[in-house]
Amino acid sequence: MLLLFVVSLLVIGSRAEDKEIGLPRLTDISAAETFIDSAEVVIIGFFEADGGTGYNEFLAAVEEVKSLPAALCSEKEVWAKYSIESDTISVFRKADLNQQNLDPAKVQNLDKDGFVRFFTINNVRYITEYNQVSAVGLFQSKVKVHLVLFANRGSDNYSELKERVGALAPRYTQKLLFVLINGKDQGNARALEYFNLKSLDLPRVGIYDGESDKTWLMGPGEISEERVQNFCDSFLSGELQKEKETEEPEVKSEL
Repeated sequence: MLLLFVVSLLVIGSRAEDKEIGLPRLTDISAAETFIDSAEVVIIGFFEADGGTGYNEFLAAVEEVKSLPAALCSEKEVWAKYSIESDTISVFRKADLNQQNLDPAKVQNLDKDGFVRFFTINNVRYITEYNQVSAVGLFQSKVKVHLVLFANRGSDNYSELKERVGALAPRYTQKLLFVLINGKDQGNARALEYFNLKSLDLPRVGIYDGESDKTWLMGPGEISEERVQNFCDSFLSGELQKEKETEEPEVKSEL
C-alpha cells in the first residue's frame, strides 16, 4: 500500500508539472507530425530532461510569443526523425518546408529575449508582412524568390487582397515566398523605390529574385487570383525573364 501511495504521488506531481508548464508533450513520431502540420509555424523544444540548459528561458519565451504553438519532446525516436542530436529548439514552417534549429548550449547570452527574437525572425508564413525583423528570416530562407503584394494598410481592400493573394501561397511551397509590404509604412519606402513604386501607385504585385537581384511588376489592374497565379507561373516557366531581356536595351561596347 505504501509503494502504491508513493507512485500515486509521483504521477500526480508529474501531471501537476505538465499542467503548470501548459505545453503538450510529443511522445511519438505520429504526434510530432500531427503537431507540426497543425499550423503554418510551430515551435518544438527538444529537451532530454526538464531543467536543461535553456529550458526555463524557452518556457518564458513561448509564454510571450503565444501566437506560435509550442510543444516539448524528449523521445529519442522523434529526435532521430528530425535529425536532433542534443537539446535543441526548432521552428518548423510550411511556407518553405523549413526547419530552423537553435542549440541553447552554443548561445553566448542565453535569455528569454534571445529566444523570442529567434522565434520572431523565423516566423515566416504563407504570406509574411515585411519589417526589419521578418526580413532576416525571409532572406535567410533557401527560397530566394519573393512574390510581393504592395498595399496600403487601412485601404478598403487591404485585408481582402492579403487573403486573396495569400491563398495562392501553398501552391508555391519551396518555390516562392509570399510577402506583404505596407506602403503606408515609411520604413518600407526603399522597398517601394526598388520597384519604382510610390504609395499612390498601390496596390501592385511584383516578384523579387534574390539570386539575380532583379524585379518584375505585374501590370496595373485588378489583382485577381488568376492574374497573380499566371504571373507566378510565368516567372517559374522563364517567360518573364525572357520578356525582361527583350525589353532591356542592348548595351554596346565602344571599339
